[in-house]
Amino acid sequence: MSTYMAKAEDVERKWFILDAAGRPLGRLATDAARLLRGKHKPTFTPHVDCGDHVIIINAAKVALTGNKPRDKFYYRHSGYPGGLKAVDYRTFLAQKPEEAVRKAVVGMLPHNRLGAKMAKKLKVYAGPHHPHASQKPEVWQP
Repeated sequence: MSTYMAKAEDVERKWFILDAAGRPLGRLATDAARLLRGKHKPTFTPHVDCGDHVIIINAAKVALTGNKPRDKFYYRHSGYPGGLKAVDYRTFLAQKPEEAVRKAVVGMLPHNRLGAKMAKKLKVYAGPHHPHASQKPEVWQP
């Protein structure tokens, strides 16, 4: 008996909505990464993008537990000497909640071309409204 390997053209994709209101950032990111990767499907194949589209709403209301709002930092570097910028997550979430959630989810995907394809199927919105109603997304219950 041979192992089933999914082909890219045979994959059926659905749309799921995840509500971030009051959920811890890491728990939300693992659920989203799992859906984007396709690990919730019985036909999961590691080398094929068999994941679904994910819409995250209410990203501005995501929670960080413990002392993470002041102790966790977002770093970026300009490429020049002394160009390291650090912003605590409380400020980062207040200024760019969509980017904070997106970075948490993309960091849990593979860091290669396959992961980049999966990341394109992630849509993050700060508020409760999104423009993807015509895709008839389902609400994901973890």
